[in-house]
Amino acid sequence: MSAPSMEERKACWGAKDEYWKCLDENTEDASKCQKFRHSYESRCPQQWVKYFDKRRDFLKYKEQLEAGQYQPPQTTEKS
Repeated sequence: MSAPSMEERKACWGAKDEYWKCLDENTEDASKCQKFRHSYESRCPQQWVKYFDKRRDFLKYKEQLEAGQYQPPQTTEKS
Protein backbone atom coordinates (compact mmCIF):
# COMPACT_ATOMS: atom_id res chain seq x y z
CA MET A 1 0.00 0.00 0.00
CA SER A 2 1.42 3.37 -0.97
CA ALA A 3 1.03 6.48 1.13
CA PRO A 4 -2.02 8.59 0.28
CA SER A 5 -1.43 11.74 -1.72
CA MET A 6 -2.15 15.16 -0.27
CA GLU A 7 -5.49 15.26 -2.14
CA GLU A 8 -6.45 11.82 -0.80
CA ARG A 9 -5.57 12.86 2.75
CA LYS A 10 -7.65 16.03 2.42
CA ALA A 11 -10.59 14.02 1.06
CA CYS A 12 -10.29 11.53 3.93
CA TRP A 13 -10.09 14.17 6.65
CA GLY A 14 -12.97 16.12 5.07
CA ALA A 15 -15.15 13.00 4.98
CA LYS A 16 -14.24 12.21 8.61
CA ASP A 17 -15.08 15.75 9.68
CA GLU A 18 -18.47 15.61 7.90
CA TYR A 19 -19.29 12.28 9.53
CA TRP A 20 -18.29 13.51 13.00
CA LYS A 21 -20.32 16.70 12.50
CA CYS A 22 -23.35 14.61 11.55
CA LEU A 23 -22.91 12.49 14.69
CA ASP A 24 -22.64 15.62 16.83
CA GLU A 25 -25.77 17.13 15.29
CA ASN A 26 -27.75 13.90 15.67
CA THR A 27 -26.77 13.00 19.23
CA GLU A 28 -24.49 10.14 18.13
CA ASP A 29 -27.31 8.45 16.13
CA ALA A 30 -25.21 6.71 13.47
CA SER A 31 -28.30 5.53 11.58
CA LYS A 32 -28.92 9.13 10.48
CA CYS A 33 -25.35 9.47 9.19
CA GLN A 34 -24.99 6.41 6.97
CA LYS A 35 -24.21 8.36 3.78
CA PHE A 36 -21.44 10.24 5.59
CA ARG A 37 -20.09 7.00 7.08
CA HIS A 38 -20.00 5.38 3.65
CA SER A 39 -18.13 8.37 2.19
CA TYR A 40 -15.72 8.33 5.15
CA GLU A 41 -14.99 4.62 4.77
CA SER A 42 -14.56 4.84 1.00
CA ARG A 43 -12.14 7.80 1.14
CA CYS A 44 -9.94 6.70 4.04
CA PRO A 45 -7.63 3.72 4.44
CA GLN A 46 -9.19 1.12 6.76
CA GLN A 47 -6.42 1.59 9.36
CA TRP A 48 -7.23 5.30 9.49
CA VAL A 49 -10.95 4.61 9.95
CA LYS A 50 -10.16 2.33 12.92
CA TYR A 51 -7.83 4.95 14.40
CA PHE A 52 -10.28 7.84 13.92
CA ASP A 53 -13.16 5.82 15.41
CA LYS A 54 -11.08 4.99 18.50
CA ARG A 55 -9.94 8.60 18.69
CA ARG A 56 -13.53 9.87 18.67
CA ASP A 57 -14.51 7.42 21.42
CA PHE A 58 -11.56 8.58 23.51
CA LEU A 59 -12.31 12.27 22.96
CA LYS A 60 -15.98 11.78 23.94
CA TYR A 61 -14.93 9.84 27.05
CA LYS A 62 -12.42 12.55 27.98
CA GLU A 63 -15.05 15.26 27.44
CA GLN A 64 -17.51 13.46 29.73
CA LEU A 65 -14.84 12.81 32.33
CA GLU A 66 -13.78 16.47 32.44
CA ALA A 67 -17.40 17.60 32.73
CA GLY A 68 -18.03 15.15 35.58
CA GLN A 69 -20.67 13.34 33.54
CA TYR A 70 -18.95 9.99 33.01
CA GLN A 71 -20.89 7.03 34.34
CA PRO A 72 -18.93 3.78 34.37
CA PRO A 73 -20.82 0.82 32.91
CA GLN A 74 -22.72 -1.27 35.40
CA THR A 75 -21.07 -4.63 35.89
CA THR A 76 -22.48 -7.61 37.62
CA GLU A 77 -20.20 -10.09 39.26
CA LYS A 78 -21.00 -13.74 38.90
CA SER A 79 -20.11 -16.12 41.70
